[in-house]
This record gives sequence, C-alpha cells and structure tokens, in this order.
Amino acid sequence: MNQNWINNPNLASIDTAKLQMLQSLASQGAGKGSQELMPFLMMAMKQTRQKGMSFTPEEMNLIIDVMKSGKSPEETAQIDKILNLLKMMKA
Repeated sequence: MNQNWINNPNLASIDTAKLQMLQSLASQGAGKGSQELMPFLMMAMKQTRQKGMSFTPEEMNLIIDVMKSGKSPEETAQIDKILNLLKMMKA
C-alpha cells in the first residue's frame, strides 16, 4: 500500500503518535492476502487498545476517506468490505 496518505494535510488534526502507529501497521500489513488480513487487523486492534490508543469516529472517517481517495472502485469496495467485517466483529 502506498503510504503517502499518512502525510495528507487532511489528517493534520490527528495526533502524530496515532499516525505513526498507523504507518507502522500499514507497513506490516502490506502484501497480506485477504486470508491473512482479518487476523492481522484483529491483532492490530488488540495492540492499539493495549497501548491505550483509540480513534474518534471523526478521526476514523478522515483516515478512511484519505485512504480511499484515488483508489479504483474495486479497491474502495474491498476497503468497505473489511470495514463492515470489523464493525460486525465489534458488535
């Protein structure tokens, strides 16, 4: 995944430590197939909670919007699918 989104000025309001953590997770998750991605995301969510970090809904929406920009409809649909699975798992 291209990580230029981390430096997007629209994310300037998000704490630098959070963005650095996201960048690290994006690097670790790069190249993972769909079978590996869900367990990886679950582990990442657990680590984030253990570090006492959380994202507001507004921060999450900003991050997701920036990640989707410039993506193909197929890539955007894949992001939406993963987000929906995560929401179902949290419920």
